[in-house]
Amino acid sequence: MPTYVMLLTWTDQGVRTAKDTVKRADAFKKQAEKMGVKVRETLWTMGQYDAVSVFDAPDDPAASRLAIWIGSQGNVKTLTMRCYAAAEMSKIVEGI
Repeated sequence: MPTYVMLLTWTDQGVRTAKDTVKRADAFKKQAEKMGVKVRETLWTMGQYDAVSVFDAPDDPAASRLAIWIGSQGNVKTLTMRCYAAAEMSKIVEGI
């Protein structure tokens, strides 16, 4: 299953309700499971982004659905990136 990294930035609403952020992460994980996505971990960060989530999804559409769902909750804006393990990257660069 492909791996993705989602960078999250709190919206004004998300900051106002920051005390609920762990509960929201739990809800995110449960919703992901309903969509066939496995959240490996969510970590809160300092700097440009407020959190990062690493998850495995069956395909890009499933990852996109999860990103749209979390954005629709109004607490975060996201940037989602597809990741490649070393074995996958080796296959990608074959023939260069």
